[in-house]
Amino acid sequence: MKMFTALLAVLLATVSVSYAQTNRISGVIRSDGKPVAFASVVLDKTAFGIQADSTGRFSLTNLPEGRYVLQASAIGFQPYTRTINLRSDNSLDLTIDLPSVNTTLGEVVVTGVSRATELRKSPVAIAVMNRKEMNYNVNNNIVDAVLKGVPGMSAVTTGPNVSKPFIRGLGYNRVLTMYNGVRQEGQQWGDEHGIEVDQYGIERAEVVKGPASLIYGSDAVAGVINFIPYVPKGPEGKLKGDLISEYHTNNGMIGLSAGAAYNRNGWKGSFRVSRKMATAYKNSVDGRVYGTAFNELNLSAMTGVEKKWGSTYLYATLYNNLQEIPDGSRDSLTRRFTRQVLENKDDDIKRRPIVPVSDLRTYRISPLYQHIQHYRLFTRNHVIMGKSDLTATIGFQQSVRREYNHPTVPSQPGLYVQLNTYNYDLKYNFPTWNGLEATLGLNGMYQTNKNVQGTDFPIPDYQLLDIGSFLFVKKSLGKLDISGGIRYDSRRYNWADQYVQRRPEQRFDELVNQPTDTSATLQFPAYQRSFTGISGSLGATYNVSDRLLIKANLSRGYRAPNSTEVGSNGLDPGAHIVYQGNRDFNPEFSLQTDIAFMAYLKEVDLSMELFNNTIDNYIYQARLYDNNNQPVVIVPGNFTYKYQQSKAQLYGAEFSINLHPQKVKWLAVNNSLALIRGLNRNDKLIALEGDAARYLPFIPPLHGRSEIRASFSEPVGRLSGIYVRADVDYYGAQNKFYGVDNTETATPGYALFGVGCGATVNNQKEKPLFQLFFQVDNLFDTAYQSNLNRLKYFEYYTASPTGRFGIYNQGRNASMKVIIPF
Repeated sequence: MKMFTALLAVLLATVSVSYAQTNRISGVIRSDGKPVAFASVVLDKTAFGIQADSTGRFSLTNLPEGRYVLQASAIGFQPYTRTINLRSDNSLDLTIDLPSVNTTLGEVVVTGVSRATELRKSPVAIAVMNRKEMNYNVNNNIVDAVLKGVPGMSAVTTGPNVSKPFIRGLGYNRVLTMYNGVRQEGQQWGDEHGIEVDQYGIERAEVVKGPASLIYGSDAVAGVINFIPYVPKGPEGKLKGDLISEYHTNNGMIGLSAGAAYNRNGWKGSFRVSRKMATAYKNSVDGRVYGTAFNELNLSAMTGVEKKWGSTYLYATLYNNLQEIPDGSRDSLTRRFTRQVLENKDDDIKRRPIVPVSDLRTYRISPLYQHIQHYRLFTRNHVIMGKSDLTATIGFQQSVRREYNHPTVPSQPGLYVQLNTYNYDLKYNFPTWNGLEATLGLNGMYQTNKNVQGTDFPIPDYQLLDIGSFLFVKKSLGKLDISGGIRYDSRRYNWADQYVQRRPEQRFDELVNQPTDTSATLQFPAYQRSFTGISGSLGATYNVSDRLLIKANLSRGYRAPNSTEVGSNGLDPGAHIVYQGNRDFNPEFSLQTDIAFMAYLKEVDLSMELFNNTIDNYIYQARLYDNNNQPVVIVPGNFTYKYQQSKAQLYGAEFSINLHPQKVKWLAVNNSLALIRGLNRNDKLIALEGDAARYLPFIPPLHGRSEIRASFSEPVGRLSGIYVRADVDYYGAQNKFYGVDNTETATPGYALFGVGCGATVNNQKEKPLFQLFFQVDNLFDTAYQSNLNRLKYFEYYTASPTGRFGIYNQGRNASMKVIIPF
C-alpha cells in the first residue's frame, strides 16, 4: 500500500498547462432515421472522444486547431469516418448516419499491428471483446469472460479465480498478456495464480491468435491478449463515473467497484477502486471445495494531456490478492475435505482433521494461502512530427508472490519471490509513401528476480536483459492488403552461484551467494547465456467485396526459455512439484500458417479459420526417473519433474455461423466451433511409451457454443437496451491426451446451459439511472470435470467410495450485476 501511495502522489503531482479553446464538434448519430444510443465518437490518433447519449447526441468542445479524422462507431453499425479541418473559433454541427450491419470488421485494433488498423485489413487472426459483451458474460475473472466470446481460446484453471489463458492449445509463457500495451511480467510459469488485472476497469480486450513475435518478441508464439483500460470520454468539464455491484450465488462472490473520470481542455484523469471476495465454491459431487476462497483488491489511476503535438499519459495500478491454495486432501470414507496441521507429511496425513462447515462458508482466508501483489507505473507518449509520428512506452512493474504453507508457523512463507521489470517500447511510423506504411520498432525489458525470506526456492535469483528490433510494412493494392516484416531478438540470463544453508537458530533454510556454514549445498550453479532468434511474418487480405474476405498469413515465432525452464531446482509448494530446469535448452521456434474465409452477408455471417503450427524445441515437463526406472523423490510427498524438449505440431479449425434475419432484427443466433489437435513429435518417447506420449498436454477438446439473443432497440416504458439470451457450451470427450506417468487422463464430454437478461433503467428525461444484468451458468447443475481443470488431478487415494476421483468444476451459479453511471 505504501508503494501505491507513492505512485498516486506521482500522479497527483503531474501538472498539465492548457489554454482555453472554443473549437467544437457536435451533432447527432442516427440509423434509418432513429437515434443510435451510446455510440462512440473519437478523433483518430488523439485521446479526444466521447460517448453519445441515449438520444444519439454528442459534443466535443475545447479542441485545438488542426486536421482530424473523426470516427463514429457502435456495435451492429457500419463505422463512419470523416476528415475535418478546425481553425480558430470553428464549430461544426453534424448529422451522422450509421448503416446497420452485424459485423465487427470495421473496428480499429491496436494489438498485433504496428499502428491502429481496421480489423478487415489485418491478415492476422484478431478477435475483439468489448465492454458490452463482457457485461453479457458475467464471470469470476476477466479471462473467463473473454474466452466465452473467442473461439480457440481456453484456460487452465485452479478454482474460479485462477485462470491461465491458452490460445489454440498453448499457454503460460507462450501467451503474452498485456495491460494497455505493456507486457505483464508476474511469474507466468506458476499455476496457482491468475492474471493480475482489474476486470471492472477494462474497456475492451483484443486477442491475437497465432505468433505475434514480430511486434512483441519472445513469449508471443501462441498469441497476445491485450487488456485495454477505460479512457475518459465524458462531457467536457464534467465528472463522469460509475458504481458497479455484483453478486454470485455459488461461492457468494461479492464484487464492488467505483470509478471516476474527468477531462477539460485536453487534460484527462481517472481513478478506480475495486474489491472482490468469495467463499469456497461448490458442486453437487464435492460440496464446497476447501481452499478456493479469495479476497482481491485493485486500485488504478491515470492522468495525462492531449494537445496538437500529441499526448502524454501516466498510469499506475495496484493488484493485491489473497488466494487460498487447495490441496485436495480428504477423509477416505466420507470424502469430506481435510486440512494440514503438521509440518511432517507422514504424520500430518494421519492426523488431518476434517474441515468444519463454518470454514467452508466463510470469507475469512485460511492460514495456508498465497499473497499476490502486482504494481505498475508506466507512461505512454505519442508525438506527431508532421506526417510521421513516434510512440514511446516506458514502465516499471513489480510482482511479489508469497505462498504460506507452514501450518505450525503460519507467518512464515514457503515461497517468497519478488520480480522487478523495467519495460520499454519505441515505435516510429514513417510518413506514408505511395500508399506504403512502414514502422521501425525497438522494445524489450530488464528484469531482476529475488528470493526473499522463504523456505523453498524453485528458481534462482537472476538478471535478465531482453532487447529486440523490428521493421513492419504494409501496403494496399486495390482489393489486396499486404503486410509483414522481420525482427531480431536477444535475451540474456545471468546469475552467480547460490547456496542453500540452514538459517542461524532456525529450522528453515535460506538462499545465499556466499555460504557461511560447511553444511551449505549448491542449489543453483552460476549461469550466463544468451538466446537469440529471428522471427517474422507475411500476410495478405483479399477483399473480394465489402462483405467477402480471404486472409492468409505465414508467421515464424520465437520464444527464449523462461527462468524456471533453464534454472529451476526446487519445490513449488503450491503445485506440490519439484522442478528441475535444463541448461542445454535452445529457443523454441514456431512456423504457423493461417488461412481464413469470411463472409458477412445480409442475414448471416460466416467464417472459417484454419491453422497449422509446427514447433521446434518445444519445452514440456516430464517425470524424472533414476537408472532403475524408479520415480525420483527429492522432497517426500512431492513429484519431481525435469523439463524436456522435442518437436510438436498443433493444427485445427474454428468456424462461426451468426444469423441475424433482417425481418426479425431483434433476433440473433450465434454459433461457433473450435477443434484443436496437439501432437508430440518426440519419436523416441513415443516408441518407449506408446500412445500415452502421442499427444501434447493441456489440449482443449472439441468446443461448440450456441447462443440465441433477443435485443430490443425500442424502449419499453423506462426500460431500454433490453435483451434476453440463452446459450449452451458443448465440450467433446478428450481421449487424445498426454498420459505418460498419468499426467492426464481421459475426460468425458459434457454440455453446460446458461440463460441471461438485462436492461437499462432510465429516468423521465430518458437518461440512464442504472443497468441490470442477470445470468445463470450451468443451469442444470451438471457435475463435470474440464480436462483443463488442474483440480481434476488433486487426489490422494487410489480408491473412492463414490467411484469419483479428483475435484469437480463449479456447479450452478446465478449472478446479478448492477452498473450505476453518474
